Amino acid sequence: MNAIEMLTQTLEGTHGLLKDTLADFTDADMLVRPAPHANHAAWQLTHLIASEVHMASMVGVKMPTLDAEIVRKTEKGSETLDGPGDFLSKAELLALFAQVRQAAIAGVKTLSENDLDKPTGIPHSPNVGQFLGLLNGHLVMHVGQIQVTRRKLGKPVMF
Repeated sequence: MNAIEMLTQTLEGTHGLLKDTLADFTDADMLVRPAPHANHAAWQLTHLIASEVHMASMVGVKMPTLDAEIVRKTEKGSETLDGPGDFLSKAELLALFAQVRQAAIAGVKTLSENDLDKPTGIPHSPNVGQFLGLLNGHLVMHVGQIQVTRRKLGKPVMF
């Protein structure tokens, strides 16, 4: 296995982790805050979508263009949005995330291993490979937050 294969497999694997974590959530569950001022799963998934497009684009991966409303819902001040009409449905969010993640994976597959070594100019991720690896870490960090909501809702413990 080379680095490109490993990166694409982990991108696929963490996407599966997200889908499994949300599989038994209803649209109402997606809007439950695990604690005051904590973000609900709908906000977090919207944030993951917008962040993935932004981050992958920063290192030259061709990503889909998002509706400005999606991005707006993750900007500072949006954390208070709680209404059923404030976010896309769970199914719509998961479908949009799948589209974005597949674009990231397709983009990674066009890279060479030498491309992964190219500098980014970003202090905490000095090369393209490290920066694209953050897509996995970022998703897993939010899955961990969503796990707390699972506990609050009385859903089965997954991990």
